[in-house]
Amino acid sequence: MADAVTFSFSDTIAGYVTRFDSGARLLRLKTSDGREFDVSLAGDPSAELVRNLDEPYIDASGHIDEMLSPGRFLFVYGVHYPERGGSFDAKRLVFLGRGSEDYRFEEPSWWIKQIESLADFYKRAQFGDGPVDFTEYRTEIRLGGDKTASHVQETDTISRLVYGMASAYLLTGKDEYLEVAERGTEYLRKHMRVVDSEEDVVFWYHGISVDGDSERKLFTSEFSDDYDAIPMYEQIYALAGPIQTYRVTGDVRIKNDADATIRLFDKFFFDPEQGGYYSHIDPILFSADHESLGENAERKNWNSVGDHAPAYLINLYLATGDQKYADFLEYTFDTIADKFPDYKNSPFVQERFFRDWSHDTAHSWQQNRAVVGHNLKIAWNLMRMNSLKAKPEYEQLAKKIGEIMPAVGSDVQRGGWYDVVERTKEGDQEAYRFAWHDRKAWWQQEQAILAYLILNGTVGGDANLREARQAQAFYNTFFLDHDEGAVYFNVLASGTPYLLGTERLKGSHSMSMYHSAELCYLSAVYNNLLINGREMDFHFQPDPTNLPDRVLRVSPDLLPAGSVKIAFVEIDEKPYTDFDADALTVRLPDVQSRVKVKVRLRPVAKK
Repeated sequence: MADAVTFSFSDTIAGYVTRFDSGARLLRLKTSDGREFDVSLAGDPSAELVRNLDEPYIDASGHIDEMLSPGRFLFVYGVHYPERGGSFDAKRLVFLGRGSEDYRFEEPSWWIKQIESLADFYKRAQFGDGPVDFTEYRTEIRLGGDKTASHVQETDTISRLVYGMASAYLLTGKDEYLEVAERGTEYLRKHMRVVDSEEDVVFWYHGISVDGDSERKLFTSEFSDDYDAIPMYEQIYALAGPIQTYRVTGDVRIKNDADATIRLFDKFFFDPEQGGYYSHIDPILFSADHESLGENAERKNWNSVGDHAPAYLINLYLATGDQKYADFLEYTFDTIADKFPDYKNSPFVQERFFRDWSHDTAHSWQQNRAVVGHNLKIAWNLMRMNSLKAKPEYEQLAKKIGEIMPAVGSDVQRGGWYDVVERTKEGDQEAYRFAWHDRKAWWQQEQAILAYLILNGTVGGDANLREARQAQAFYNTFFLDHDEGAVYFNVLASGTPYLLGTERLKGSHSMSMYHSAELCYLSAVYNNLLINGREMDFHFQPDPTNLPDRVLRVSPDLLPAGSVKIAFVEIDEKPYTDFDADALTVRLPDVQSRVKVKVRLRPVAKK
C-alpha cells in the first residue's frame, strides 16, 4: 500500500549496536531478527541504566558516546518522522549494564532484591503497619497499593499472595514474610476449605464476601468464564501458596489438604476412559457433563492438565520426594506431549479440547486462538520434568517450542512477548493476527524468561541465552513500577504502561504477587545455579517432628541430577554437618520445636 505510514509516531526499538558515528550523532541498531535501523541522537536524548525496584534513577546521559560500543544491546525510545523515507529521532536510551556484555539482572542478588520489594509492597498494601490480619485482605488493590471498596476475598488470590511471601522467605530468611505466608495459609484452611468426609476429599470455595463481622461463602466461581461452576484451575491454585509454605515449614496439615484435593481431582475431574482432566464440574452433582455447565461441559484444557505442575505439584514433590507425585507429574506431561502439539496446522499448541481430545476451536473468547505464554510455559515445565525423568519427547517438544516461538510470539522490533494471537493465518496474511490488541502482560514475560533460562541452563545454546536476556531486559526495563512499587499488569507494545480498567490494578482476580514472585525465585535459581555458576542461600523453618525421619529436602527446583550440591548448613545460626550434599537433604536434629535452617547450594562444575 503506497504511503502506508505518512504520520509521525513514538515507538521503541530494541537492538544491538552495529555502528555509531559520534560526529554525525548517528546510531545504527540491528534488531533480533537482523533488520537494521538508523537512529539520530542529534536531539540530545536522555540515557539511563536499567534499575531494580527501590533503586534510584541512574543517569547515563553524559556517557552515551563511550557506552555505544558494537554488540551492546539497548532500548531506544523515540519519534518516527515520515520524511526522506523515514527517520527516527531518539529521546530516551536504556542501557542494560555498565559494560557492553553486562546485564544487571544477572547480578547475583538482583532477583532476590526484587522479590523483597514485591513482598514489602503487598504486605504494606494489604496490612499497612498493623498486624497481619487477613480479615483485612482485599482481592482488588489499586495502582499505588490502596484498597478498593470491594471486600470479596478470592481464595486463589490469597493463595497467590501466600506463594509470593513463602518464596520471599525461601530467598531471604525474613520472618515477616513467613508470618504472612503462614497466617494466610491458616486463613485459607479456616475460611475457604471444605472437608467432605463422605467423599474423603477437600475442595475450596471460590472465596468469601465479607460485610463487617459476617461473611458469605461464594461456592462457585464468580468469574465470567467459569460462572456458577467449579473450575479446575481455581482448585489447583488454592494449593499454590500453602504448598510453597509447606516447603518451608513441613506442616503436615498442608500436605493432608493437598492429598485430599488431589483425591477430588481424581474422583470428579479425571476422565478414566479418554484420559486427562476436565476443566469444570457442576456444584451440585460434581459432574463434568451436567447441562448447567453449558459450553464448559465435558471440556479439557491447558489449565486442567498443565497447571498442576507449576502451581503446586512440582513443589509438593520437591518437599516430599514421594513417587506418587512424580507419577502424577509424568502423567500430566505425557498427556501434554501427546495431545497439545498441532504443528501440522499451527506453530502454536492446541489448548482446548472436547472429551475425546478433538479440538475445541469455538470456545468462548479463545476460539482458535493461542495464548503465547502457555506455549512458553509448556517448554519451561517440560524441561523441569525432564530433569526428574528424562524422555526424548519432553526435550524435543521444549526445544521445538523454544525455536519456533520468537518469530511468531515475540516482538522482534521492540522486545517482549505478546498476549493472544490467532493460531492460523487467513488468506494472504503474512503475520499472525492479534486477537484484540498488541499489549504485553507481565505473566507472559515470566513464561518467556523462565523457558529460555532453563533451556540455556540445561541444553545450552547461544540462541536460548540471547532470548532469555532479551526477555529479562524488556521486563526489567518496562514492567517495574518505580513510582508506586511492584509491577505493571500490562504495557503497550512500546513498553509504556497501560493503566486502564482492571489492568490498572496491582491486585485483581488475575494478579496477586504469584507470577512476579515465581519469576524472581526461579530466575535467581536458574541464573545463579544453572548458568552463571554462583552459590545461593535458601531458608527453611520446619519442625523436625513433622518430617519423616527428620529429613528436610532442600532442592530449589527440578534441576539436572548432580548439577548442584549442599556446600554448608546452619541451624539456628550455628554450623551443622548432618546432611547429604549430593542428595540435597538435611537430617534435622531430634528436637521438639521449630528450627531455622540456612542451606548454601553450590553449582557443580560441568565436565
